[in-house]
Amino acid sequence: LLKNADTAMYKAKSQGRNRYQFYTDDMTQKALQRVILETNLRKAISNDEFEVYYQPQVDAIDEKVVSMEALIRWNNPEKGLISPIHFIPLAEDTGMIIDIDNWVMQSVMKQVTLWHASKADIGRVSINISAILLNYKDFMKHVKESLKTTKCHPEWLEFEVTESHIMRDTQASIEILNEISDMGIRISIDDFGTGYSSLAYLKKLPIDKLKIDQSFVKDLTTDENDREIVRTIISMAKNLNMSVIAEGVETIEQKEFLVENGCNTIQGYFYYKPLNVDDINQNVLKV
Repeated sequence: LLKNADTAMYKAKSQGRNRYQFYTDDMTQKALQRVILETNLRKAISNDEFEVYYQPQVDAIDEKVVSMEALIRWNNPEKGLISPIHFIPLAEDTGMIIDIDNWVMQSVMKQVTLWHASKADIGRVSINISAILLNYKDFMKHVKESLKTTKCHPEWLEFEVTESHIMRDTQASIEILNEISDMGIRISIDDFGTGYSSLAYLKKLPIDKLKIDQSFVKDLTTDENDREIVRTIISMAKNLNMSVIAEGVETIEQKEFLVENGCNTIQGYFYYKPLNVDDINQNVLKV
């Protein structure tokens, strides 16, 4: 009885707290799957089972790669590549995201340094930074140490933070983001338009780029509301002297709409899917 009540309590917490939840049999199965996933994730950190993929970002006017986003993949020995959507939420719940994000940061910095040493024209490479890592007391210390040990220049990088995460603690976010910006690392807001941000705070943050969420891009050709939201984000970015990029672009119609409305930087399967380093070198950078 206590075990099942505890399982139901966890379910209630995961759905936002301040609520009640009846126990059902499938909760036990899901709880077991979570325990297994957590155990395997800890092993993955110890066994270095992660890999960084890179998705090029393209200037749709001259069709050239202008930057890239680093994306983590879990290369499980039994299941193969596992998308981050299946393990990042658990990593955040358990605190393992700190070790994972730090590993990604270090790996990306090493690779970016190698690319610049080979004279590859890659622009800035963006790294997703979780709110948990951003608020970690040793975050800036680790960033500085990683830059030093990898010989990576801050101006080669961009940190992506989600809109909702910034809004959780706006004053603290302003302080840490200003420190990052002062180092020369650019900052972009990921999933913009989904986090109900305050425009008053948006103008105070040292933001260089807004990223239009793919949920708005998906139905651009059929949903007038999405078209208006995208137009508004593009206009807002320009008025605030920020650049703007659209993610999740898959069709020529989506691309043409974005270009016609002033968003020239495109990320999505229309140009490239996320690629490992070898594929980037051979098929994108030609090095």
